[in-house]
Amino acid sequence: MQKPILPKGTRDFNSEDLYKRNYIINIIRDNFSKFGFNPIETPSFERSETLLGKYGQEGERLIFKILKSGNFLKNIDGKDFEFSNLAPKIVDKALRYDLTVPFARYVVQNQNNINIPFKRYQIQNVWRADRPQKGRYREFLQCDADVIGSKSMMQEIDFISLFDSVFNDLNLEGCLIKINSRKLLYAICEINDCVDKFGIITNQLDKLDKTDVNVVKNNLTENGCDKKIIDSLFEAIDLSKNFYDNLKEIKLYFKSSNSGLEAISDIEYIFNYFSKNKLIKSNLVFDISLARGIDYYTGVIFEVIPPKKINLGSIAGGGRYDNLTEIFGLKNMSGIGISFGLDRLFLLIDELNLFPVISCNSVNVLILNFGAKFSYDLIEIANFLRLNDINAEFYPDSISLKKQLNYANKNGIPYVLFYGDEEKEKNCYQLKDMKTGNQETLSREKLVKTLRGN
Repeated sequence: MQKPILPKGTRDFNSEDLYKRNYIINIIRDNFSKFGFNPIETPSFERSETLLGKYGQEGERLIFKILKSGNFLKNIDGKDFEFSNLAPKIVDKALRYDLTVPFARYVVQNQNNINIPFKRYQIQNVWRADRPQKGRYREFLQCDADVIGSKSMMQEIDFISLFDSVFNDLNLEGCLIKINSRKLLYAICEINDCVDKFGIITNQLDKLDKTDVNVVKNNLTENGCDKKIIDSLFEAIDLSKNFYDNLKEIKLYFKSSNSGLEAISDIEYIFNYFSKNKLIKSNLVFDISLARGIDYYTGVIFEVIPPKKINLGSIAGGGRYDNLTEIFGLKNMSGIGISFGLDRLFLLIDELNLFPVISCNSVNVLILNFGAKFSYDLIEIANFLRLNDINAEFYPDSISLKKQLNYANKNGIPYVLFYGDEEKEKNCYQLKDMKTGNQETLSREKLVKTLRGN
């Protein structure tokens, strides 16, 4: 007999989990709509060339590849069994790693049918062959919003406001919205004449939230970064810890890099808005160590950390990407987007006990079964109640009354309806409140009003 086991990094969800997840999703979706985003969906898998080469070395190895169908090995000879040679011959599709690259592909394919700037949201599963741990799974739901076709920095401000609006509606206080610009990280490499180390530096900085700083420094050394480069990098990181107090020194640090000064101007534009307009309750901080280890980011990047007392990693992130659609043949189409990680938000809200009281059963009334001769009546009553917007079900089997009532209790059904010989003869219904034990005889009209709470 085969033992039933889930694939590693995946989960089943019971009704309570799903009601709670939908509570979060509905708040995020409502805010996406409030900020002018409209929904689209893309397939769960893409052509492998669509996804490969877009995420950097770390992301690349986490993409789930899908084998070609049929006898894909028939034309493979011995020399091809090195994976780099073999992969293109046996793989032609992959599960999506995120929602942003498929979105860029969608924009290019539909460029004649969309209005620019184009704003969309997407709430769908993605897959990563990652090592499962708390808040990190191999299959998970992302909630993304993107706008493409505008370089305006007003978009960055609007996305920060969107973050904060969602957190307010979820009653999450004290979230930390970290911002940086990939241009600054590139400028640091320019200043230190190590542009060839840009990928290594961003890759290692992306590990700072879960790796000791000395380990990161050692890794940088082992990857060819000398002490001067590392000291300069962490000097810039230290300066960023207090943006306004150190602004002159920060500008002095980047004085020889036009792109660096341009990026500082972008950060200043964002901070000036929020310092003058106390419109967000979240904490906004500048942090040059923020790297977002995905290759397609080119400008301002975001990452959201939960309140200090919760050790969970980032709960949301995003950033600007200038060249993603160009890969698919469409130039000059700058985009920016953010993504909420549903699973970590769920763990955070659960840990902080912020979920409202959520019923784990959608049914408002259970119609009890007193024998086969009432079967048509029970179906008719249930459908009548449903037509009147009352969630109803009937017990399908004529078992003991005690067991039927026990079923209602275990499922949290607030009312049960008695309909037997006496009720049928008198054309009435006995309704019992399972919480109080009160029971009353009602007409059809009165039954509907009572179950509706009128």
